[in-house]
Amino acid sequence: MRAVVYSSFGRTPQLREIPAPAAPPGGVTVRVSATGVCRSDHHAWTGADPVRLPHVPGHELVGTVEEVGAGVNRWSGGERVTVPFVCGCGRCEWCAAGDAQVCPDQRQPGFTDHGSFAEVVALHAADTNLVAVPESLDDVAAAALGCRFATAYRALTAHGGLRAGDRLAVHGMGGVGLSALLIARELGARVVAVDVSPAALTLATNLGAEDVIDASGCSAEEVAARVHEATGGGVHVSLDAVGHPQVARQSVLSLRRRGRHVQAGLLLGDHAGAALAMDRVVAWELSIHGTHGLAARDYPAMLDLASRVDLAALVGRVVGLEDAGAALATMDSAATTAGVTVVDLRRETPAPARPHPA
Repeated sequence: MRAVVYSSFGRTPQLREIPAPAAPPGGVTVRVSATGVCRSDHHAWTGADPVRLPHVPGHELVGTVEEVGAGVNRWSGGERVTVPFVCGCGRCEWCAAGDAQVCPDQRQPGFTDHGSFAEVVALHAADTNLVAVPESLDDVAAAALGCRFATAYRALTAHGGLRAGDRLAVHGMGGVGLSALLIARELGARVVAVDVSPAALTLATNLGAEDVIDASGCSAEEVAARVHEATGGGVHVSLDAVGHPQVARQSVLSLRRRGRHVQAGLLLGDHAGAALAMDRVVAWELSIHGTHGLAARDYPAMLDLASRVDLAALVGRVVGLEDAGAALATMDSAATTAGVTVVDLRRETPAPARPHPA
């Protein structure tokens, strides 16, 4: 099969021919239709979240079940599916409780295993992890669900407790941040979007952000002060969708009393021990939450909400598999198009940036 592979960290992944995987016991292989290009994949590619080399990235996928391994009961082949980026083992107490996203024996396509920047991907514990994709959801839109939209959904509903009329600050208007904006708007919340990219802030405005803050050159305290000014005293819920010590701090400082900070962006390497404003946490009785994806059992509710928002608005560009490596390697480029990049394996030429609603 064709797959995008890198053999050293930081070098542009290349399209190669490699052996196709077989279905593992209890698992399946899926012929990939589309897959997202995610910042988590970029973290692994840089070596900040090390993976075993050589490696095939990719964890946001949609495709068709091709081969079914021994012991699989719910799937027979031919079904159109997606999967959470955290695949639970299906046997432990956390999986039994429906919390596969924190399974201690989890597998992650694109991290612990080869991923979906390939024509075929192997997935484990299929009866626990696979999710049928509705016919109403096209491949490109579905490819954004497994990580970014799902992460934002759990962050705001399970951890943030976001309600109609609440004020929400979203720090970082990448895939998770834009997804959070769409979800919050559907839930009736009012959003402050924070980023350093003018293109990202323009897109956030077009998608319904009530206030936007350009954080370029600002300290955490300065950004938080602007959030407090815009909202009349701070937000009920604040989301770090980037994963950086300053962003995490400004998110906490953006809260009103008894507010809830949710950490969705990964804090890795030297950033793993990031210091938060714990004096403020104690004095204002703030809550700090981590979030790590969404278990398959919670997908029906998320898919119901997703059916009511414009997922296509998240997509900045669509490329073919031959351009996926370059798209991953240039994620930090200033020229990167606002919105999510999706790899459509049915096409072999890059599409122009998709226009967003004015």
